Amino acid sequence: MPLPHPLPEPIVELIARRFRVIGEPMRIKILDRLRDGDATVAELTESLGTSQQNVSKHLGVLHEAGILSRRKQGTHTIYAIADESVLGLCEQVCGGLQRQFSDLAALVGGSLR
Repeated sequence: MPLPHPLPEPIVELIARRFRVIGEPMRIKILDRLRDGDATVAELTESLGTSQQNVSKHLGVLHEAGILSRRKQGTHTIYAIADESVLGLCEQVCGGLQRQFSDLAALVGGSLR
């Protein structure tokens, strides 16, 4: 279903909120790590090289936004990506950055000749 144009203010606010949630470097690192599969807080803490408190704070924000899911397994809480569209968005952004870098390299390389 296509989005209305111009976007109604409530939709603009929802989109901006989603970008604010994922626009934090540690949250992007968490999402990138979870592309490899589900993980516990301890596993994320170890692989990201940060504190458990820091990881838990960011996991809470991502879960609250509906981007991550969580489930209990014994004494552990396991997190997984619930909204796969976030990964697609990251891929699009990375693709755009690659094109920009390529264009910049062509400009810089061309000016050196």
